[in-house]
Amino acid sequence: MLKYQHIANEIEKYIQDHALQQGDKLPVLDELMIQFGVSKSTIIKSLELLEEKGVIFQVRGSGIFVRRHRRKGYISLLSNQGFTRDLESFPITSKVLELDIRKPSREVAQNLNIDQEQDVYHVKRIRYIYEQTLCVEESYYNKSIVTYLNTEIATDSIFDYIRDGLGQKIGFSDSYLHIDKLNEEEAQYLGLQKGDPKMDVETIFHLSNGQPFDFSRLTYNYIQAQFFIQANGQ
Repeated sequence: MLKYQHIANEIEKYIQDHALQQGDKLPVLDELMIQFGVSKSTIIKSLELLEEKGVIFQVRGSGIFVRRHRRKGYISLLSNQGFTRDLESFPITSKVLELDIRKPSREVAQNLNIDQEQDVYHVKRIRYIYEQTLCVEESYYNKSIVTYLNTEIATDSIFDYIRDGLGQKIGFSDSYLHIDKLNEEEAQYLGLQKGDPKMDVETIFHLSNGQPFDFSRLTYNYIQAQFFIQANGQ
């Protein structure tokens, strides 16, 4: 990951940690340079990246402002921090269906950029919001990075554990969306009918150094799930 991308992540974390809201003003350019110890050009590129993502907007002569205004209960399709953060004010719970160490399939190994002889943690769980099924999630974690998982961790937020427990810095992600119909097993997990609509989201999550550590597939309950994407005018 390039320096300006890392600083952009740090500025976004600063916004989250300080609970800044739509229209709140960020420190001026010179203060950001001092705060993060980087050059003016690096800060400018970081701000441009955040503007493209819809996190901030800049007004010439006035300053840098927080743009992101989230509707409660909506999941960002551009988030790289796990959807628990989007729904942090909601009661999100999990039921672990499977947790084991295994050798990855060819697809999983390719997405994690590892050899098929390396071990991965496989986690399958149902996520609930207000005790209603939100999605079925199946994830594969590179065990050389995520060195330990148990049911207690998987029942809570795995990403919080990776950040806080393992001290890893989560960087960017790539997501792929697919609209289809539920098969019998998926419908049973979600409490819906076979043939009901579904949205599958496959995501590869990377550390800040660019190394992929998690390949996940989430199948969402079309009744409970709501999503948002922010775009700019460019």
